[in-house]
Amino acid sequence: MNIIIALLIFTVIVVLHELGHFLLAKKNGVGVTEFSVGMGPRLFTLVKTEKGMTFKLVPSQKYCESREDWQNHTLYSWKLLPIGGSCMMVGEDEENDSKDAFQNASIWGRIAILAAGPFFNFLSAFVFSVILIGCIGYNPAIVTYVSPNSSAAEAGIKEGDRITKINNEKITIGSDCNIYLSLHDVGDKLVKIKYVTKDGEKKEAKIDPNYTYYRLGYNYTSSKDNLPMVSGIEKDSPMDKAGVKVGDEITSINESKIASVDDLAKYLEKNPLTVEKVTLTVKHDNKERQITVAPYKATLKSLQISTSKREKGNILQTVRYGGSEIRFWIESTVKSLGMMIHGKVSKDDVSGVVGIVDMIGSTVDASPTMADVMLNLLNIAIFLSANLGVMNLLPFPALDGGRLVFLFIELVRGKPVDREKEGIVHLIGIVLLMVLMVFVTYNDIVRIISGR
Repeated sequence: MNIIIALLIFTVIVVLHELGHFLLAKKNGVGVTEFSVGMGPRLFTLVKTEKGMTFKLVPSQKYCESREDWQNHTLYSWKLLPIGGSCMMVGEDEENDSKDAFQNASIWGRIAILAAGPFFNFLSAFVFSVILIGCIGYNPAIVTYVSPNSSAAEAGIKEGDRITKINNEKITIGSDCNIYLSLHDVGDKLVKIKYVTKDGEKKEAKIDPNYTYYRLGYNYTSSKDNLPMVSGIEKDSPMDKAGVKVGDEITSINESKIASVDDLAKYLEKNPLTVEKVTLTVKHDNKERQITVAPYKATLKSLQISTSKREKGNILQTVRYGGSEIRFWIESTVKSLGMMIHGKVSKDDVSGVVGIVDMIGSTVDASPTMADVMLNLLNIAIFLSANLGVMNLLPFPALDGGRLVFLFIELVRGKPVDREKEGIVHLIGIVLLMVLMVFVTYNDIVRIISGR
């Protein structure tokens, strides 16, 4: 089921991308031979001819080519495999003398057609964001938690303060704070934070990003019963050595009963982990057992604050923060690509289709209600839409961005690049992309099997 859900999300996002190409192709007089949802053999095809709409179940390619009344008309097909979609234009990849061929459209028309795919990804991500924010509220950069005895606490940052800048970079939403250090190499330098207190006073603080704390080596989320459920275990960590498994529920800590995720969060806030051993009661398959684990000291890059608050807003705020969410994801994707190019991102931080399917599956399994499932999937759709838009604009052969490069060269030169040479460049790009996909897929499988 999780695989089907993941494929459906991919399909919706890709079809919206192809819809952008389709609509701008029609707008610029370029013929579209087929617009399809899915891949593989056709399940059915619709064609609007001079005599009206025609319909055919499981038409073969030979059948489609033999229908004279279908020639020079767009085929609208639903295909067998629910993976993506396509928009096939006349003369897109080969020489064609037809008036409605892609290469015979104006230069700006062709640029608009290619750019429309990524633009529709950004547009759909914005619509998804507005829907999500309308349901659960927007995420202002208001501090909801400050780690006790941390550099941030010592600097005077308190719950309720609103972060406005980090190292002179403007902060708009809470997500900007939460992953700032993941996207910026600050080294061991102090991080400058500007914020506004509850009373409206503007202040500035400098914190040490190297945060030393004690941990047990696990992550948790809410189970269907709202209990803290283990969602991840670090290999060779105290929890791993104690035999705790993903899916186990925590029902008590140091003899304090835990009835919800909030109970555990509040307990750890009042009683931060130290070198002292911790006794936990964990439940697996409705059977409880006690374990005693010793926290270990760890150091990580952290602002030592959390900005997880959600607030309901009016229509204007919802639209405004919907735009901020898209800006955040686009900016994060671009910065992540930059870090990858500079070797600051490891191969384990890169996921392909298999990794994303696994992420979606984990998200579905960890969502306690159907409403939570839908909202979490909507959030993933925003992330994937923004990512697909950015990736397709990269100036790499075979991608929309690579094709746009050739069109801009044509615009400057006043004449197109030799079609055959351009085709060879794009073919090389396709081969390289396939090699990359194989590598990333293999890495995803290895990572999932090893539990990393």
